[in-house]
Amino acid sequence: MTTDEDELYGADEDPYALALQPGRGLVYLRLADGRRIRMPVHRWHEQPTEADKTVLDRCIGPVLDVGCGPGRMCRALLSRGVFALGVDIAPRAIALTTALGGLALCRSVFDRLPAETGWQTVLLIDGNIGIGGDPRGLLRRCGRLIAPAGRLVVEVDPRDVEELCTVRFEDLQGRSGPFFPWARLGRQALHRVAEDLAFSVADQWTSGHRCFAALTHQGSVSDCPDVESS
Repeated sequence: MTTDEDELYGADEDPYALALQPGRGLVYLRLADGRRIRMPVHRWHEQPTEADKTVLDRCIGPVLDVGCGPGRMCRALLSRGVFALGVDIAPRAIALTTALGGLALCRSVFDRLPAETGWQTVLLIDGNIGIGGDPRGLLRRCGRLIAPAGRLVVEVDPRDVEELCTVRFEDLQGRSGPFFPWARLGRQALHRVAEDLAFSVADQWTSGHRCFAALTHQGSVSDCPDVESS
């Protein structure tokens, strides 16, 4: 990384922060019990995949992209003429998003955010249902962000899993960050959580090995297509 890049992004050695720079190699989530999950770092820096496009096609603006990373989804939406804002707790993610033409705030989803109760679509993709290690708390919070007829678009684990865990980012050079709470949720678990929180599953679909669902407040009228695809 050049001196100018150091000044823009910071010179820290946290594996997640380093992974936000293109070409930095593999990054994993290391669970406290020793298991390791490969993170889709390459996807963060590329143009939207076919699976991503199935999400973009279901987005009605304004859109809030929670845990936006380098901002590929919110930038793609802006290019389609759909207003989208990213939020991420990593300053480097925000710097990259804005440098590439996106809009983003360095903020937690649990902080005060613009246009609360006014977002038509909130995105939780790339495993971001795990943020905070409390899917119920996260979905409850996101439910307060969307408009009455808005929707949450959630990517879930392709396996039938419901796991609250402690993880840290780790790279192949042996660098690791601090442990933090995380969660993994499959489709059936998402259905159970959604029902508990008075959400309806308005749509669900798969694309390749990735699985998604759209949640709406029970009793709302959604513009999301009533289609289940595979």
